[in-house]
Order: sequence, then structure tokens, then C-alpha cells
Amino acid sequence: MTRLSQSTLNELAAGVAVPGYDRSAVSAGIVHFGVGGFHRAHQAMYLDSLMNQGQALDWGIVGVGVMPGDRRMQDALAAQDHLYTLVVKHPDGHYDARVIGSMLDYLFAPDDPDAVIERMVDPAIRIVSLTVTEGGYNVHPVSGDFNRSHPDILHDLDNPARPKTAFGLITEALRRRRERQLPPFTVMSCDNIQGNGEVAHRMFTAYARLRDPELADWIEQTVPFPNSMVDRITPVTTDADIAELRDRFDLEDHWPVVCEPFTQWVLEDRFVDGRPPLEEAGVQVVADVEPYELMKLRLLNASHQALCYFGYLAGYRYAHEVCQDSLFVDFLMAYMEQEGSPTLADVPGVDLAQYRRTLIERFANPEIKDTLARLCAESSDRIPKWLLPVIRHQLESGGDMHRAAAVVASWARYAEGTDESGQPIDVVDPLKASLMAIAADNRKHPTAFIENRELFGDLAGEPRFRDAYLAALNRLHSDGARSTVEALVRGDL
Repeated sequence: MTRLSQSTLNELAAGVAVPGYDRSAVSAGIVHFGVGGFHRAHQAMYLDSLMNQGQALDWGIVGVGVMPGDRRMQDALAAQDHLYTLVVKHPDGHYDARVIGSMLDYLFAPDDPDAVIERMVDPAIRIVSLTVTEGGYNVHPVSGDFNRSHPDILHDLDNPARPKTAFGLITEALRRRRERQLPPFTVMSCDNIQGNGEVAHRMFTAYARLRDPELADWIEQTVPFPNSMVDRITPVTTDADIAELRDRFDLEDHWPVVCEPFTQWVLEDRFVDGRPPLEEAGVQVVADVEPYELMKLRLLNASHQALCYFGYLAGYRYAHEVCQDSLFVDFLMAYMEQEGSPTLADVPGVDLAQYRRTLIERFANPEIKDTLARLCAESSDRIPKWLLPVIRHQLESGGDMHRAAAVVASWARYAEGTDESGQPIDVVDPLKASLMAIAADNRKHPTAFIENRELFGDLAGEPRFRDAYLAALNRLHSDGARSTVEALVRGDL
């Protein structure tokens, strides 16, 4: 068994790809907050690909952790010289293992916030990037504004030289760069949220304005926050994944990353002090990310909703099980072709028919083991963002939307809290209590669920939507999920 480190790279099994460049010649150009599985399977992988081409050797990554749990990542990476293994799981059971070398260092901010700040002040750092999840942007759940009352934000405003949050750390670094007459860096969000760059822009400038309005004005004028669309299924690494790496490749890695073969990154070309030639590694560098973003939201994300509730009620527990069933595949393809795709403008460089087929292939990958429970979670946040815009667009244009309405009905049936065999469903949603209370009355008051104006607005008053929803909900109650999908595929609903 070989333990992963810089000194053992030459000892690894022949089937493990290793960096083809001299890591000692790589210097840091990026500081990244939030070194989780997705960053390591995505952005860090793209940089590693460039370095293997002999490019971007001045764009190495320094990772930063700000949460208490990030100590574990620091320890795992430090023990193996910040190398890690990326394992790509192919649908046929074949695995590709590749050691990624683009990360040079990892700083745990609670230990020494000033070290993190000064690293960002270094003129060699030209990009500060983020994968901190949607919750990391400190958006108030009701107002949508910056949550200025969060205890950590109040701490940072009172202790600007020893901040706890990414907001405090990054803003202080920008302040010092301005004070030392250094150019700013670009703040690049790589989080899987709509308009991620604009969200980062609003939240960071809001924090800066609380601290120093003049500094906030300077950030508004000089710091770019490019938007991006990112995509790669990256399940949480399990003990079984670590054991599988040992068994297949005789390699000991404290924290490998597993992912699907597909990857996509669409990035707005808006940077203040240069960027890596990411297009040479397959990144789509564009002037406007929105068409790609809407494509993903209304085809990939909405299709996840289309398969998860129906699939769970029908007895499946994994996405690949649903997408290896031809009936459900026919339903998903009909939704994407006849309801989701008509809402999209032209997506430059993308063949939508091929994209739709690729989505089904990705969902059907049995090696990823994406659970339906995960896809069914947080529905009150997901459905209004991903599926309801399709319904509204199709209502306005006169297009089909009965399949999307049926998906809403499947969510309402799922929220009743028991599957078709009478087993309890663990509904995971911030509005769980209220949703389940409404869904409990589905049979007596079948429009109650869609009369929730907080989620559905005035959609319950739209006759075409209401009738399609009621037809699907009645069929779900009388004949079950599979029969409902069969009727949708036949055109009987």
C-alpha cells in the first residue's frame, strides 16, 4: 500500500495518473475559500489540466477554511503535501484515478486570520474564488438582503483585523491592497447558485458598506465578480470510496474525491488582473452566462424534480434506478423537449438535443448512487426556482405544461409523508411542518397545496395549471405514481 505524497508519486500504480509538471515550479495565483469535494473535482481539476499542458504555472491554489470542521481538511491535505486523488466513476464500473497537484497550500483561518489576509494582499494573488454553498453568502431568508445581524458579521465589524468570515477576511484584504496602492483581485464565485457572481457582488459590497462606505464605493468601481455556471455530480466521499481506492489502485489517500465523468464550467470573461487560459482546458469563457444557467436550471435541475418524487413514490431510492426505467426516461425526455426547452433562448455552442440525452446518461450512472432523498430535499426552495418559471412561461406562450404541473402534484403527494406501501417518508424541508399540514388535507381539499401563495403566487387561479395539477394528483391517489407516469407518457393526462 502506497501512501499519497509528493515523494511517492513515482511509486504509484501504473493506472494512476500523476501530475506531469514540476510542482516546485508552480506559484500561487488563486486563494480559494471552501475546499470541498466540488472544488477539488472541478476548479482545481481544470487548473491541474492546464498545468499538465505546461500552462498556468503561476495560478496555483491556496485553499482556505473558515469553518471549525475545515480543520479536518487541512490535516488531511497537509499529510499528503496537498495532493489528493480524483476518482471518476464511469457507468460501466470503470474508474479513472488521477492525482491533482494544483493546490499548493491550505490555511485554516481561525488559527491565524492575518496570515490569510496577507496571503490575499500578495500581488501574485489575482483571483479569490469561492465555493461556500448558498448559505455562505449570508442572504437574509425573508428580505433577500445581506443579513447584517448575524453574530459572526457583528464580530467582524467590531474586529476588522481578526475576522471570522469570508466577508471580513476578503474585505480586509481588499482594504489593505487599496491602502498599499495595489490593484484589487477578482472575486470569482464557483457556487451552484443562479447569478452567483451578482449574489457575491451584492453581499460583499453590502458588508463593506457597513464597515466603510468609501471602501465599498472603491470595491463597486474596481472589483469584478464574474458569473459562472458550474456542473459536476460530486457525491460526498465515503469510507467505502477510500477503501475502494485502496483495493483498486493500492493507494492510501486520507480524503479522495469521487465524481461523474461529465463536467462543465461556463465563465463570464470579466477579470481585473488576468486569468488562467481556462478555455484551453475546456471551460466555456463567454460574455453572458445566463443562457447556460437557464438551460441547467430548467433541464437538469427541473428534471431532477421531475424524477425524484414520482420515482420515490414508485419504490425507487436512487436516481439511476429511475433513469434505467424506460417509462420514466420517456417522461423525462418529453418534459425536457416539450416543456423545458421551449422556454430557453439560444444557447451558443450547445446542442440541446445532445445535452438532453447526456442528462439521462448522467442520471442513469449506477456508480454515482445519487439518492432520491437528496433530490427530494429542500423542495420549497427548488421548485419555485427551477420548475415554476417553466410553468409560467408555458402558460403565457400557450405551450405544454401539464407534465410540469404533474411534478408539482407528485411533490404534494410526497409531502403527505408516506409512500405507496405505507412506509413513512422523511420529508426534509425548511417549511416541512406547514407543507405536511397542508398536504395532509390533499384528498379533501385538493387545491390547498397550490393555494400557498408564498410558494405558488397566483398559479392556483390559472385554469390550465389547476386542471392539470388536479388530474395528476387524483391519479396519484387512485392508481399510484407509475400509473400516473404511464398516463402522462400516453397523453391521457
